[in-house]
Amino acid sequence: MSSLLYVFLLFAAFISHSGAARPATDPPVKDMYNNPLIVGIRYFVLPLTPGGGGLTYIETQNTTCPGTVVQDQNEASRGIPVKFWPSVQSTTVNVSTDLNVQFPDYTIWRLDSFGTDQYLVSICGVRGNPGRETVSNWFKIEKFQFNYKIRFCPTVCDECRVMWRDIGVFVKDGKRILALSDVPLMVLFQKA
Repeated sequence: MSSLLYVFLLFAAFISHSGAARPATDPPVKDMYNNPLIVGIRYFVLPLTPGGGGLTYIETQNTTCPGTVVQDQNEASRGIPVKFWPSVQSTTVNVSTDLNVQFPDYTIWRLDSFGTDQYLVSICGVRGNPGRETVSNWFKIEKFQFNYKIRFCPTVCDECRVMWRDIGVFVKDGKRILALSDVPLMVLFQKA
């Protein structure tokens, strides 16, 4: 009887361990024509709500990071295209995957503090090297209603404590700045 119990426990341990070793594959993010987003290809990030156009960046007075990601003030503008670079080897950009977001001039998005309680998306990040030193450089695209939202919830550093929040719009001096928000900016993607 004890050998039967031993075999059962060994089998149960094998089943539970092998299931944990196989991560679920998240579906690819789709562009506005229902094609999967491809890693390293340029895409416009277009808002679905009125008030501004596609994403771009502006220069700031900050000496440590002289640029902030914003919505173009012209609603008809598609902004500047970006490339997505996942933390894991992949040919497609998948939902819920840690990503670096890069403008064409090699500037990488990063979350930076602005004052005591506001966090903005700047362009002072570095690409790759997932871990403690780069945890602020990783974003995710998540399904939201029938479209997508961008979220700051990096999982590239197990020991790091970071706040998980949506990326929305913070209006300051007439500029629509991307920042942590309780109201996500709904977006879609168009191949450049």
